[in-house]
Amino acid sequence: MDIKKKILLVEDDQVLASVYRARLEMEDFEVFEVHDGEQALTAALKIRPDLILLDAMMPKISGFDVLDILRNTPETMNMRIIMLTALSQESDRKRAEELGVDDYLVKSQVVISGVIDKIREHLGMNEEY
Repeated sequence: MDIKKKILLVEDDQVLASVYRARLEMEDFEVFEVHDGEQALTAALKIRPDLILLDAMMPKISGFDVLDILRNTPETMNMRIIMLTALSQESDRKRAEELGVDDYLVKSQVVISGVIDKIREHLGMNEEY
């Protein structure tokens, strides 16, 4: 019996979040959706997702701060985190990498199937296909 991989989707744009959620569920992931950094931190501890898809610019706590906190919390420090953001500046990418992000994807440069591929790659699921 296959246990579904849990994805925590952290995205404050509700429309975009619902598009990603629908696609991820179609790909047989279990999706938990939150819309700000505070909820992301709570959910990460509670749900223990296999991977977090994290937006950078969000209300309350930014994605960078969420990343920083998760990486410095023993229970979440090894979670796989992919940042999916509108920020395409090299300095933002560098900052995310310094904070320990697993991958950094720019929304305008990636299609949803590309994001799914990256998620599968980071979860070691590609060999099934």
